[in-house]
Amino acid sequence: MTQVIIRMAGALLGAVVGSQLTGELVGAFSQLARVRLPLTIAGLLLGLLIGSLLSLWVWRRFERLMGWALGALEHASLRDIALGAAGLAGGLVIAFLVGYPLSRIPGIGVYLALAAALVFGYLGFHLVLRRREEVTGSLLRLERTGGRERPRSRGVPKVLDTSVIIDGRVADVVKAGFLEGPLVVPRSVLAELQRIADSSDALRRNRGRRGLDILQRLQEELQAVQVMDDHRETGGDVDGRLVALAKHLRGWIVTNDFNLNKVAELQGIRVLNINELSQALRPIVLPGEELSVQVVKDGKEAGQGIGYLDDGTMVVVEGGRKHIGERFDIVVTSVLQTVAGRMIFGRPKEPSAPERR
Repeated sequence: MTQVIIRMAGALLGAVVGSQLTGELVGAFSQLARVRLPLTIAGLLLGLLIGSLLSLWVWRRFERLMGWALGALEHASLRDIALGAAGLAGGLVIAFLVGYPLSRIPGIGVYLALAAALVFGYLGFHLVLRRREEVTGSLLRLERTGGRERPRSRGVPKVLDTSVIIDGRVADVVKAGFLEGPLVVPRSVLAELQRIADSSDALRRNRGRRGLDILQRLQEELQAVQVMDDHRETGGDVDGRLVALAKHLRGWIVTNDFNLNKVAELQGIRVLNINELSQALRPIVLPGEELSVQVVKDGKEAGQGIGYLDDGTMVVVEGGRKHIGERFDIVVTSVLQTVAGRMIFGRPKEPSAPERR
């Protein structure tokens, strides 16, 4: 029954097209006006026959094309479809404004207007999809602020990994203004944080929840976080997806992971390491300077005591074992820079001799 209906529709459409083409042919050649009626009937019958024969073939090709289109849209979210349609509509509006004067050009005007519709429609569709996270974020911020938000300068996207989010110092760095630009969190990283937060191990669970709290703080206080889908051409572990997304966005990676740091640099991606930033911001201490330190435990050598500065730098105090639990002044004797960090060696400051009168 379906095939009969398709053939009838094809025959009807073919008859209409055949009769119209015959009318155009007679209008172009005035000498055919004598045989207008026979030509019209012949064109109608020929169009009816061709339409009936080709209708099923055209319908099958149409079904295949629609199947391919539905398959391509199956993995697309409703948000992406809506944004793509909006971009296409905007591109077609621009194409209409540009194409109207082009259509007035004799001969090729119609084709120029059609080309403008294709070009601007394509550009509008793909431009909005490529910038969908920025478009969505801007709409959400405008809705939140009632359209009173001032435009913010764009910077290089910074892709955050799991380690730097759990570490937490990135929130203070962003708040201080030393890290700008959109902060991108891949969905794979967000899923990993959620798995850590749901872990049965109490320590891992607390670390995961701390990471989620840091993200919430960045979003609520600074509106700086954009959650983005992983690049569709990637697979494998979270680090591989993160590197691929940073390469796709032409952004930088913010991390504390030494291995991820090396892998990203090998692929030409710039890395911002919070640990390296912390090392660079530590105050420089020279031999002969005085420090106040509290000894908290024994050292490896006899009589040594170990203390720590506020930034975590280890201080080895000669003869400090007997001062465990006390805070006193020391004189720096040497500074040793190792792979693990910096170590300061010192000795207790000698009390100054009383002044003679």
